[in-house]
Amino acid sequence: MHNEPETSTVMDNAEHEQNSDQEQLEQVAQRLAGRTATTPSGELDLLASVGGIRGIAEAILPALIFLAAFILTTNVWISALMAVGLAAIASIVRLLQRQPLTQAIAGVLGVGVSAAVALLQDDARGYYVIGFYISAAYGTAFALSMAVKWPVMGLIYGWIRGEGVRWQKVPARRRKYQIATLLMVLVFAARLVVQLPMYWADDVVALGTARLIMGVPLYALVLWFGWLVTKPTKDPLMTRNQFSSDANTPGESGAGPKV
Repeated sequence: MHNEPETSTVMDNAEHEQNSDQEQLEQVAQRLAGRTATTPSGELDLLASVGGIRGIAEAILPALIFLAAFILTTNVWISALMAVGLAAIASIVRLLQRQPLTQAIAGVLGVGVSAAVALLQDDARGYYVIGFYISAAYGTAFALSMAVKWPVMGLIYGWIRGEGVRWQKVPARRRKYQIATLLMVLVFAARLVVQLPMYWADDVVALGTARLIMGVPLYALVLWFGWLVTKPTKDPLMTRNQFSSDANTPGESGAGPKV
């Protein structure tokens, strides 16, 4: 009987830590989902989620200008300066429109770093080197999230669907989000598998073309397909019962995802 206060304290502390962990996960999910938009009907707004027409143009045009300029001049300096100049103009326009500073400089910073690598190496292929590291880093992070059963796409889609992080305790929902995350891992892996041989072969035109196609267009396609794959059941009663029964059960229930 003397141990009851101690046991109660331990249980209270454990519950407090669990609630704190869940709040942190929800904050992470909210940040990850911050750039993903939905329509008034709750469907994925694909165009807005990839930055709209303007965002797509700012992401694609500098690389397109770099590639076109290099094809016409074979001069790395001219190509790099034209790409950076275009990105700088886009950023200046955003600043004049009083948009957030981070949003304004993000584009020109990425293009500037890529151009700097190309100039330092005196090799047009250098413009694409940073992209390899980014794809490898994202692919690894997404794969690790699957391994710990907190798939990144579940955090993103689950948040904007209003599921929060409850889906993680529902094996069927978690499995779907694992699949969506796996699709993203395959995108990052495909970029490396397809583009690295072009880099090693010194084929700048093929590499630049592949980077354009496998950038925003491929990302948008997989984002949309992942949204479709992870749609909840059409039976709202079943979904509510699933979440409510799992929420009252400590720990995970059922088998883990098989992907």
